Amino acid sequence: MTLPKSLRDQLRVPLIGAPMFIVSGPELVIAQCQAGIIGSFPALNARPQSMLGDWLKQIKDSLAEYAETHPDAPVAPYAVNQIVHASNTRLREDMETCVEHEVPIVITSLRPPAEVVAAVHAYGGLVFHDVISLRHARKAIEQGVDGVIAVCAGAGGHAGPLSPFALVKEIRSEFDGAIILSGSITSGRDVLAARAMGADLAYSGTRFIASDEANAVAEYKEMIVDSNAADIVYSSLFTGIHGSYLKGSIANAGMDPENLPEGSKADMDFAKASKSDAKAWKDIWGAGQGVGNIDNILPARDIILNIEREYNEALAELAG
Repeated sequence: MTLPKSLRDQLRVPLIGAPMFIVSGPELVIAQCQAGIIGSFPALNARPQSMLGDWLKQIKDSLAEYAETHPDAPVAPYAVNQIVHASNTRLREDMETCVEHEVPIVITSLRPPAEVVAAVHAYGGLVFHDVISLRHARKAIEQGVDGVIAVCAGAGGHAGPLSPFALVKEIRSEFDGAIILSGSITSGRDVLAARAMGADLAYSGTRFIASDEANAVAEYKEMIVDSNAADIVYSSLFTGIHGSYLKGSIANAGMDPENLPEGSKADMDFAKASKSDAKAWKDIWGAGQGVGNIDNILPARDIILNIEREYNEALAELAG
């Protein structure tokens, strides 16, 4: 496997808590990292922009204090997600803040992140880039990214249509860096399956929506627990890019989830993320097809310890 040296021996299980718009904040990231997996959040969640520096300081201070008082516990690094798109008017300022704080991992989405790679590599950080196809992976690899996140069928948020069995192997045939697999990862067995498939890390978002620390309303968390794969709608209407959403939230917003019109990439506008009434983010709730395997709301640490136990049990079972 090709896990970067800076991540070895820092993880309880090979897992990243995916950055989720609105849902991921310092409380969830700190809980994830203290429990031994990489926690992450989108920079755009910190509003106004000046709050981003405060969040980074809070995360760094909390993790440093925890590491000092728990010297034998794995404390994972954290990551910040940057939307590399022309409509994200905060990108330059947010990246300046990330460079100032030397964020260990920057996760980039959409456009190949050449300028982000250069800035992060200058202080020794890592850049992982979201892709949904080999074509997108090739563009990111050309820019020198350290890892490629294969966002496959079944993932929440802006998911791709390809099977992980297809995409992971295609990327691995051309890339010797880290591969991170996203798509319906909810258990330790899923994490082990991702490793067996050739990924270095798994990527899980939806499972952590149903956590105590997630910045999601109670109704959202309860809908995660009550839903299954058939309750996920794959639509481009809300952001201009195909994504996975909870059918119940679409119906509650007064739309027919079975008859949604197509969206347009020309309508993508990540500047609207700063508006509290942005319907695509406030009322329409993202989730992946793994919701059917989530049946409780727990502290993030308990979720991670359960995943670790399941991972080790599955590994021992297969070895036996």
